[in-house]
Amino acid sequence: MDFVTYLLFVLLVTLVGITPFFFLYTFSDFVGFILYRVIRYRKTVVRSNLKRAFPEKSEKELKQIEKASYKNLADLFIEGIKGFTMSKKSVMKRHRFLNPEILDQYYQQNRGVIVAAGHVGNWEWGAFSAAYYSKSIIVGLYKPLSNKYIDRFAIRTRAKAGTILVSIRKTKSYFQQYANKPSVFLMAADQSPSNTKKAIWTPFFGIDTPFLYGPEYYAKSYNLPVVFLHLYRTKRGMYEYLLEPMVEHPTEMAQGEITRMFASRLETLIKENPESWLWTHKRWKHVRSA
Repeated sequence: MDFVTYLLFVLLVTLVGITPFFFLYTFSDFVGFILYRVIRYRKTVVRSNLKRAFPEKSEKELKQIEKASYKNLADLFIEGIKGFTMSKKSVMKRHRFLNPEILDQYYQQNRGVIVAAGHVGNWEWGAFSAAYYSKSIIVGLYKPLSNKYIDRFAIRTRAKAGTILVSIRKTKSYFQQYANKPSVFLMAADQSPSNTKKAIWTPFFGIDTPFLYGPEYYAKSYNLPVVFLHLYRTKRGMYEYLLEPMVEHPTEMAQGEITRMFASRLETLIKENPESWLWTHKRWKHVRSA
């Protein structure tokens, strides 16, 4: 059954690949409508998250963000599929890194660096566009897909752009292999951790929230600088990324400080464009034990 699903997926990738963006976004509007009005995909979760994050906003304002977030979700789905067949020229046109020289300086120093990002805007395109803007080895850490055929397809496709996709289960071994080389580790660090005992708790939208310990742990373990990635949608299908050096000497930082800095920047970024974050994620399902 997995192989049949894979064949259907490849067919979808092919069809989306030959379809112009204009028609794809028309279809995306339809998908967004189905998710929001018909299926009501995780609508309770989205509303709960928005009310907790923005208690000062009116019901009308929250509904506007809610509706826009489903449009964003549909666009991400379509753009993610389209990304498998996009040319280098198209990717660089639609996904611009404004200051890639930040990564160049670490390349010249023969150093590794961690780029910490949130699920804001189109992070999927960032997994391979980074390889077009940097001479460093690009290592993208991700959670493997349940369908092994589609998972392998994704790895092969990203590899063509120059990105090494690495399962989060192999994080440690790849840091050991590449940390002392000119490398960029792309880490999305805003998911809710499955193991809260290892999590780092910090205020996020005024709520005590657990964050994945990975970025801070590996930054300190290998003394790797940490750069925060700002993601902006300038218009539909067009994105700009801005790199902000956040921590240069992680071993000198207090425990939890790197994570707090990341959470603070991420919160500010989300507040600027609240519809661009994944509100369908159960971000506040954990409560710290007394």
